[in-house]
Amino acid sequence: MSEAASTDGPLFPASEGTFFRSRWVQAPDGVEQLDPARLAPGFRAGAAACGIKGGGEKDVGVIVCDAEGVSSALLLTRNASAAAPVRVCREHCDGAAIRAAVVNSGNANAATGEQGIKDALAMQQRAAEDLGLEASAVAVAETGAIGVPLPIQHVLEGIPQAGAMLSPEGGAQFAEAIMTTDRGPKQCSLRCDGVTVSAQAKGAGMIEPGFATMLCFVQTNGEIAKPEGALRSAVEGSFERISVDGQMSTNDTVLLQSSGEAGKSTPEGLLDAVLLQLALEVVADGEGATRVCRVEVRDAAKPAEAEEVARAIGNSPLVKTALFGRDPNWGRISQAAGQALAGEELPELGPDRIDAKELAGDEAEPELSVRLGRGKASAHLYFSDLNHEYIRINAEYTT
Repeated sequence: MSEAASTDGPLFPASEGTFFRSRWVQAPDGVEQLDPARLAPGFRAGAAACGIKGGGEKDVGVIVCDAEGVSSALLLTRNASAAAPVRVCREHCDGAAIRAAVVNSGNANAATGEQGIKDALAMQQRAAEDLGLEASAVAVAETGAIGVPLPIQHVLEGIPQAGAMLSPEGGAQFAEAIMTTDRGPKQCSLRCDGVTVSAQAKGAGMIEPGFATMLCFVQTNGEIAKPEGALRSAVEGSFERISVDGQMSTNDTVLLQSSGEAGKSTPEGLLDAVLLQLALEVVADGEGATRVCRVEVRDAAKPAEAEEVARAIGNSPLVKTALFGRDPNWGRISQAAGQALAGEELPELGPDRIDAKELAGDEAEPELSVRLGRGKASAHLYFSDLNHEYIRINAEYTT
């Protein structure tokens, strides 16, 4: 991309047609792009409007795998103030083969006390009854405003309505139903070597890796020998490597479901590429974001040090505003790195150790690098710029 995007649309607009659009994503050879509404074979999804968002917007979604032999993996936020649906999944879905998920948007059901737990359990039970499943086979996810009681009766009425819309082409409806401040849906359906992977994600604000940083649902008819290991590995290279505002969500959820009905393994690298592109779209959609930057910290004493410095740079308001203003201000980067290593011995970080030239150009995905001169460890982070629109959206979020 040669020009930065404006704030009135996503950096990676769906109209561009090609899902793998970032310079940092390497897709496997032979990937065929399908209609993004089309789920992997053996999966169905549906959505409905139950009134949480208002205006007739879809805000309840259901997705289900029809194969009884599904294998799955579920990763959840590490935030100590985890929302009710996260707590319910931890307690009631742990170790279970997850056949389905029920999701609502517009209300996070976080910091809602015992009633919030009861409401999340009621959602799980209603979806399970409608789908003819055990409750433990249904994951619950919610997203939206924190500390607001969930209008549970509306949600319980919306779940069977969403279930009535279940379709193999329901991915687009589901992706729409899970959005909050997103400027558009984040979704894909791809086929490679006879295996299909489909995915839907949401996220724009309150993004800092706790290891998920948003909601993401991935389906495949390919075989995945160790789903949890595969998902953790893919997340470590994608959602663990992004930040919009340094705020860890209370509701982060990533669900991977594999039916295995294709009779062959999901192609190597496909899951990694899909999650990295989705993660970058979350950053690009960072509530007013116009640019995504990759910072690489090299020559650190140890990996944790490189990680700490990368996050200090990527979450610095001064660096983020410089990214927005196309200002290659290496002094701000030096300050952020030094702050992260306060009290340590550090060679002077000047332009000989900091490469920030791409910040000044028109590249929508610039890179910057920092050499600490303390060892051989490295780490990288993808982060968005900070501008007026982020302030407007978050200042008016509940009022």
